[in-house]
Amino acid sequence: MKRYLILPVLGLTILPLRAQEKVTLTIEQAVGIALHESYTVRSNDENRQAMQYEYLYYKAQFKPRLDLNLFTPSWNEQVSAIAQTNDLPVYNSTSSIQFGGDLKFTYVLPTGGDLSLMGNLYHENLRTTFARDYSTLRRKQAFSQFGLIFNQPVFTKNKLRENLRVAQYQYERSELFFTRTQMDIVYSVTKGFYEVYKSAYEKQINEEQLRNAQEALRIAQLKFETGNIPEGDLLVTEINALQSDVNLSESIGKHELQKDEFKLLIGMDMSMEIDIAAEMDFETVAIDLQTATEQALANRLELKEGEYDVKLQEIEIDRAKREREIKGNIYAYYDFTGLSTQPGSVPALFRSSFDNFAMRPPNRGVTFTLTVPILDWGRGRSIVRSQTIRLKEKQLKLENTSSLIVKEIREIVRTVHEAEKRFRINQKNKDNAANSYRIARLRFENGDLSGQELATEQERLSQVQLAFINAYITYQLALADLKRRTMWDFENNKSLSLTKN
Repeated sequence: MKRYLILPVLGLTILPLRAQEKVTLTIEQAVGIALHESYTVRSNDENRQAMQYEYLYYKAQFKPRLDLNLFTPSWNEQVSAIAQTNDLPVYNSTSSIQFGGDLKFTYVLPTGGDLSLMGNLYHENLRTTFARDYSTLRRKQAFSQFGLIFNQPVFTKNKLRENLRVAQYQYERSELFFTRTQMDIVYSVTKGFYEVYKSAYEKQINEEQLRNAQEALRIAQLKFETGNIPEGDLLVTEINALQSDVNLSESIGKHELQKDEFKLLIGMDMSMEIDIAAEMDFETVAIDLQTATEQALANRLELKEGEYDVKLQEIEIDRAKREREIKGNIYAYYDFTGLSTQPGSVPALFRSSFDNFAMRPPNRGVTFTLTVPILDWGRGRSIVRSQTIRLKEKQLKLENTSSLIVKEIREIVRTVHEAEKRFRINQKNKDNAANSYRIARLRFENGDLSGQELATEQERLSQVQLAFINAYITYQLALADLKRRTMWDFENNKSLSLTKN
């Protein structure tokens, strides 16, 4: 049996949390929480456990079984028709009440049949009321039976082993799907984490923009009081300051919304206050397209799931073929029966029924049944063809999935390279835009630049800063997506394959 685990592979730990507590989360801690508390993981884990117990159910079918049935009591009163020679039937009233039960030990044979050792004991009170004179007869009796029963299907597949194999394939496929869900959660949490980081960064940009606008307004007011700028420039700087204040309020609301969505994603209490801890470290990661493609084709769980789908469909074809096959069954039994009607206590009746074993010949018999299909007007052939076509469909889907994975990896690798280049360009642009704004503010202070022109420089700086953070996040998400889709850590040059024997 294979197990698919993700926390040990990624080296994640769970952060203990308490309600009403503000916590600062790293991306590793957030992923660890999500892999235990998120709705998606918990829901899929329930499905995985259900498939596991279904597999264990079919596995237990091969183990012996002991069953006890008790009837305490079984009571019947009814009118029975009694046929008479040369006369109409009469209707007697009969009554019986039984106390007893049966015990059966069943051993499942490796061939798909079973061998049972059974025992049956019951005490019965009988009463009959005759229709002619309504006289009544009563009798107490004890019945005992012990014997062996053998049952074996022949000329057909061992259905127990087949059902076990189907349950195993379905369980292992559910394990694969659960692991894939975990990997998707890791990426989703990474994406959500950087969305919160981006909104926090935007808030910082707007805070800086507001400070710059307020400083520009202060300078403009001083210059207006000394008559160095017209009133129009003062109004422009005042409008820019007010608009910057509005932008900051909007970014604060957006940041709080992103944090709430992130808490919902990872399964945290919505009442908890969170902050995130992230550093904008940028290291170039060497990515080889051939290695990425090979690792994806070797590790992608969709391919393994597709292989299980093919195996399950092959079993369905085999089952379809058996719809019109020759089937046989051997049934044999050998038992001893004792019956006692002698007057006495209940224990005496049972002892007498045991003594009756020696006087009464045993019950035994063998039955061999054979079912031979003759004509079904093509029904069996049609179902086989239907299941065969479904197999081809699943095989084509598996082949297409492989091709899609190759295309997907090529696209992600290109995205990583493009994002890296875009980040370096925007990093340089950010530094240049910051220097340009400082120069523009000095020119504004010296009266060489209008308030509108300064606002334009501020807007350009904000746009470049946003482009910088977007490029950084795009690069980090592309790396995370590549790791998820190849199961290979290019930063540490090691495999993240989750399969364990």
